[in-house]
Amino acid sequence: MRLNKASVLAILLLAGGVPAAAQQGVASGPQIASYSASIPAQGLVRLKDIANVQGVRGNQLIGYGLVVGLEGTGDGQSTLFTVDTLANMLRRFGINVVASAITVKNVAAVMVTATLPPYAKPGSRIDVIASSMGDAKSLQGGTLLQTPLRAADGQIYAVAQGPLSIGGFNYSSGGSSVQKNDVNVGRVPNGAYVEQTVPMPVTTDGTTLQVSLAQPDFTTAARVASAIRNQLVGVNALAMDADTITVNIPSTMQGDMVRFISRVERVTVTPDVQAKIVVDERTGTVVIGGNVRLAPGAVAHGDINIQVTNTPVVVPAPPGINAPAPVVVPQKATTATETGGKLALIPATTTVDQLVHALNALGVSPRDLISILQGMRAAGLIDAEIEIM
Repeated sequence: MRLNKASVLAILLLAGGVPAAAQQGVASGPQIASYSASIPAQGLVRLKDIANVQGVRGNQLIGYGLVVGLEGTGDGQSTLFTVDTLANMLRRFGINVVASAITVKNVAAVMVTATLPPYAKPGSRIDVIASSMGDAKSLQGGTLLQTPLRAADGQIYAVAQGPLSIGGFNYSSGGSSVQKNDVNVGRVPNGAYVEQTVPMPVTTDGTTLQVSLAQPDFTTAARVASAIRNQLVGVNALAMDADTITVNIPSTMQGDMVRFISRVERVTVTPDVQAKIVVDERTGTVVIGGNVRLAPGAVAHGDINIQVTNTPVVVPAPPGINAPAPVVVPQKATTATETGGKLALIPATTTVDQLVHALNALGVSPRDLISILQGMRAAGLIDAEIEIM
């Protein structure tokens, strides 16, 4: 049995730079990817990539329907709502049948969801997703029957129908089975027709336009307002808060909103990014933002490996007619080995490049890096927010 003790960390506040050996050393452990010093951490982006015009958005649609044509993999008799739904549907076609008399296995009840894109017109087609509600084993080969899709206001905005594509399969025979991907969720490409349009005004008074940032930030909002004023002659913009920028529409453009919004979307700006380190402890993924700043310090990293072995020894019984059975005596041995830890000095720097080089010199794995970063944050060596997912 082999046990790995948690990494031993020592954060020492020392002045000075990283020795050449620490920066150039090649560790035997996993290497952490480094940013290239020649690539800037930030750059110009279009406004349409970080913001949107308020009021222009999609709408979620939902409906309840039936999938038929399954090969014996539908809902069982214990799923009562499927049987009741099938009986109600047959009554609409003039077939009166008692729900308790229905024993089919090729029907499954599903919830159908879709997103109605902005400015979708009647007759447009959108994709829908059907998800099993009962105990169906698979939706493979099924066809979704006509299903009205409603929005939060209760009105029908689309109607869906068509064969399902599940992107996988499952087969079973003789007690064995094979499956690929999730077979209880399927998509109907272009399976719904839009029935009505959602009104979506981009301006309430005709003279101002509201632009909303995808990631609210006061600095970015101020930069966006300044960029609009500088790049669009005669257009005034004011940042109202960390999310909203109000843009005045010139009188010459009030009759051509599409062209004006297109000009606003093409404005380029450098967004401000918060110094943040994102850690996913489940997968060992660590993402370090380019704005992370480091204070001078040092990191020591080492592992203690404890190994316990069990060697059974058989003690023979003494000779005789009524001699007892041989006795098995476990002989245990415990050894502890401490690997040679290395010490890497961390200088004050404006990028994470030197931090990555120093940690690579220690042979740090991504999971050990999580503990190191948390220790550095607690010691005040990192001026950044650590977000654990």
